[in-house]
Amino acid sequence: MHVFVTGASGWIGSATVDDLIAAGHQVVGLARSDESVARVEAAGATAIRGDLDDLDAIRRGAEAADGVVHLANKHDWGNAAATNASERAAVEIIGTALVGSDRPFVVASGVAGLAADRPATEEDPNPFVGPDAMRGGSENRGFDFVEQGVRTIAARFAPTVHGMGDHGFIAAIVAAARQHGVSGYIGDGANNWSAVHRSDAARLVRLGLESAPAGTRLHAVAEPVVSTRSIAEAIGAGLGLPVTSIDPADAESHFGFIGRFFGMEMSATSTATQELLGWTPSGPTLAEDIAAGAYFAVPVR
Repeated sequence: MHVFVTGASGWIGSATVDDLIAAGHQVVGLARSDESVARVEAAGATAIRGDLDDLDAIRRGAEAADGVVHLANKHDWGNAAATNASERAAVEIIGTALVGSDRPFVVASGVAGLAADRPATEEDPNPFVGPDAMRGGSENRGFDFVEQGVRTIAARFAPTVHGMGDHGFIAAIVAAARQHGVSGYIGDGANNWSAVHRSDAARLVRLGLESAPAGTRLHAVAEPVVSTRSIAEAIGAGLGLPVTSIDPADAESHFGFIGRFFGMEMSATSTATQELLGWTPSGPTLAEDIAAGAYFAVPVR
């Protein structure tokens, strides 16, 4: 299959490109800089120069492909409106390019906001609809194209897709621990996140692209429930720092932008996904990656 991947040089995208190529697919990746182009080409893929605002490049990549994996996102926490708008526009241009073809279109999504008091399941609809919603309502917008002959699949990622070299949410929590000299959790730390290793997430994306039916919601979740207090404890042990509760009112001042999310319930199961695709996560757990030093390359100062 000739696969077009946005975010091809990113954290999940680069692992997905490697997995696709190893499975025999040809990959073209959207790359926004010379450095990104070099990374994509070094992996054995072809690069198209452009970013999420270059809708012409995205359209050309989608039109020429047998399937599309959309993983790019601006992740500009200071300008959510712009991030949401670019995400929605990209999904719309890709979906339009694939209309009537029955080609697969994997849309990146997340488990945040699906269920407030329990682990979410694949049966839970995404509540974010419309251009002003989280991620521009991109999951639901992508599913709009199913009736127009597009095999849209939502890949809902755990809040932490972890591994050596991760610069995402856990890295931000570690940075806050270094800055303040304590490893914190919010409130009683009883709220839960789910987790998945980067290699398992990449394999899930490929399997979904290859065989998931139109309208499928896939959960890239290996560990359904990991308490945020246990995450703080693992970080504290790794850094040799005390572990303490942070008042919810002080969450953003202590953690920065990640404080908006660390006190949320962001857990999910993946039972249906595993049964559908025969996907069995096999990578390290989050605790194992933290204990192995995945986030501690820089010494505490």
